[in-house]
Amino acid sequence: MPELPEVEVVRRGLERWVAGRTVEAVEVLHPRAVRRHPGGGADFAARLRGETLGVPQRRGKYLWLPLAGRDLSVLGHLGMSGQLLVQPEGAADEKHLRIRVRFEDDAGTELRFVDQRTFGGLSLHETVEDSAEGLPDVIAHIARDPLDPLFDETAYHLALRAKRTTVKRALLDQSLISGVGNIYADEALWRARLHYERPTANLTRPRSAELLGHVRDVMNAALAVGGTSFDSLYVNVNGESGYFDRSLDAYGREDEPCRRCGTPVRRRPWMNRSSYFCPRCQRPPRVPS
Repeated sequence: MPELPEVEVVRRGLERWVAGRTVEAVEVLHPRAVRRHPGGGADFAARLRGETLGVPQRRGKYLWLPLAGRDLSVLGHLGMSGQLLVQPEGAADEKHLRIRVRFEDDAGTELRFVDQRTFGGLSLHETVEDSAEGLPDVIAHIARDPLDPLFDETAYHLALRAKRTTVKRALLDQSLISGVGNIYADEALWRARLHYERPTANLTRPRSAELLGHVRDVMNAALAVGGTSFDSLYVNVNGESGYFDRSLDAYGREDEPCRRCGTPVRRRPWMNRSSYFCPRCQRPPRVPS
């Protein structure tokens, strides 16, 4: 599933290509693509017609397009395979095209939502009162992400200590910190030399600050090269894949030598996923006797 860097790459593309444009018509081609919209496809299309899209925003893995002058936003979730593509009008339809948005101007491009597995979708929601960025009310519980200038490091550290969980679970807890998924959690933990089962209760303030720094560094590095793409399902708005997968130090490198010490990287099942780590650099926590 796309994490913060991948979603931010898409957000930046939407800002360039669709911000400020007025919707002429919307076609909903698959009902699951708007299943989170209470009124269904016809209502979604009717309510979006004639609206002008504002500057796209993002919190964690969620992105949205505020409607200019309205307390409404179009919330987008990419799910496992969702793509928001800007395509020339008249270009051949993608096999898994779910929603098409046409605009009133003569720019010659349209916005398409393509989703092979139909886990993602678009929906229209009211925004949180007094929210400067037009935050949709349904994601108000999502914490700020580590690249957000308003992210509160002190509050995060205190929450970590109080949570009494393990460090990777905490990194993936979107109510504590948003945008971090399995890939970038493993990468940040490798850089910090922390085992994924390390308890958060004994993380010192300097140690948690160091880990947070690694989270930011790995995400910024991924952003610089368009994110991580293991297949053709994640692409930017122009249909191009990111290539941070070439720079991964832990994730997906089972049995390959650790780039720091040469020990083979291991993979362990973890919460219906996998955790990749170096058994020498990231020693497991001691179990009390």
